[in-house]
Amino acid sequence: MRLDELGDLADLRLDDQRSVRYLRAGSGRPLVLLHTIRTQLEYFTDVVPMLTGHYTVYVLDLPGHGRSSKPTTVEYDEPYLRRGVVDTMAKLDLRDVTMVGDSIGAVLALTVASQVPKSVARVVASNPYDYDTRFADGIRRGNRFADLILGGVALPGVGPALGAAENRYVTSRIFQGGLADGKRIPGPLLDEFDATLKRPGFHYVERNVYQNWRSWGAARDLYAGVTAPVTLVYGEQDWSRPVERARTARALDVEPIVLPETGHFAFLEQPQRLAEIVIGHPDPSI
Repeated sequence: MRLDELGDLADLRLDDQRSVRYLRAGSGRPLVLLHTIRTQLEYFTDVVPMLTGHYTVYVLDLPGHGRSSKPTTVEYDEPYLRRGVVDTMAKLDLRDVTMVGDSIGAVLALTVASQVPKSVARVVASNPYDYDTRFADGIRRGNRFADLILGGVALPGVGPALGAAENRYVTSRIFQGGLADGKRIPGPLLDEFDATLKRPGFHYVERNVYQNWRSWGAARDLYAGVTAPVTLVYGEQDWSRPVERARTARALDVEPIVLPETGHFAFLEQPQRLAEIVIGHPDPSI
């Protein structure tokens, strides 16, 4: 099922430079879904139908991602993306929100909860991308092909020449490294990614997100300010290392849930299990 068959897709104008595409579906208390690095709201196609009977689900294209606007005069670091999420929630007048995120979306779910604690009731953070030690470190851990492409030829002032040679095949191989046992990314989702990489400004955004890798580790300093209950989830084969997972768990004072046979892109591999974790119990209807 396509997402536009589940609810309403719209573009929300935040200011003269920024607009955010989002999906609204379902009914109940609000839930905000925040996607992974280099993806977009279609990433959650499989899990959204499992949540709409319990929540009014809002799925965002993060600033610069998917079909959201892509200004090329800004820095796509964690604070900038966080501001986009906070401003979107304010424009939509969302309160008592369950924040759910994967990868950088998990980091943002936590930092948004820290910044606007009165608006957030709960956080589910899956595979938070808060451990980079180099340009595109996480995704480069996935496979040698990703490491070659993302850490290859450097250009003065811009880092590795990411984007210049990217195409559908390259995207597929890079993302394959984030799935357990080298599974392939679904064809319709890969089609969406391929369409996005052709949009004006995409290559600037992609490269700039990775260039600002230090901001994702720095975001851990905000975890201590999260007052809402947190559920921390890791795929057994996530890119993060055990010591990095333990560090994040300590910062949040929680015991993580570990999903077997699951990589970094957990909502692609385990949508039903993630939905059950978000809902808080198994749902016979899913």
